[in-house]
Amino acid sequence: MDDRIHHDWDVSAAEAVQIQQGLRAKLILDQAPETVETLAGVDVSFSRGSKILYAAVVLLDLTRPVLTQNRKQIQTFPVLETAVASLEVNFPYIPGLLSFREIPVILKAWKKLQRQPDCLICDGQGLAHSRRMGLAAHLGLVLDLPAIGCGKSRLIGTYLPPGENRGDFSDLFDQGEVLGMVLRTRKGVKPVFVSQGHRMTLPRAVEIVLSALGRYRLPESTRIAHHQVNAARREGVK
Repeated sequence: MDDRIHHDWDVSAAEAVQIQQGLRAKLILDQAPETVETLAGVDVSFSRGSKILYAAVVLLDLTRPVLTQNRKQIQTFPVLETAVASLEVNFPYIPGLLSFREIPVILKAWKKLQRQPDCLICDGQGLAHSRRMGLAAHLGLVLDLPAIGCGKSRLIGTYLPPGENRGDFSDLFDQGEVLGMVLRTRKGVKPVFVSQGHRMTLPRAVEIVLSALGRYRLPESTRIAHHQVNAARREGVK
């Protein structure tokens, strides 16, 4: 059964808030995939002052980690597919409502994929959002896929700094509720903010993020998608 949600994207900010509030109850947060063999990374980019947004989706094979042949051996994962797209977007840049601005172009790129991943990681928030409906939560619902938010910065909440070693974490709180984990992915490097999107538990989200790391602070899925979307923007991909 297809449990994907459908709604208009060409809406006002007030309507967008109402949609987010209505979607919150549809999130599934008490189950997660036991095995993730293929992982999608999603990123969006735009040039200042332009209405054209670019999206990249990369699909990685987590079952076959490889070591690059640079001066240092660095773990990464084979790229199974890459899809990029661009779209003119009129929805303004409003913190807390970025999913209405970014998901339409992500979906345009997503339709180019030849296969469905087991899970996706967004460069942004999931449950760690004022209305518990960040990009990863919203996109997970739209695609009916397990989804994780892994942001470089905090949107809301308070926390104590995690330990300094890879894998150390602390709870991210908002109004007494645990919304995510502040996760150290490299020793001595700023942590990332991991939260559930859809069809995901918080402990499993942390496990999947850690399993997708290479040498860098961000999961390889996010890092590679970031490079792909910036290349698409520079090249003016349609």
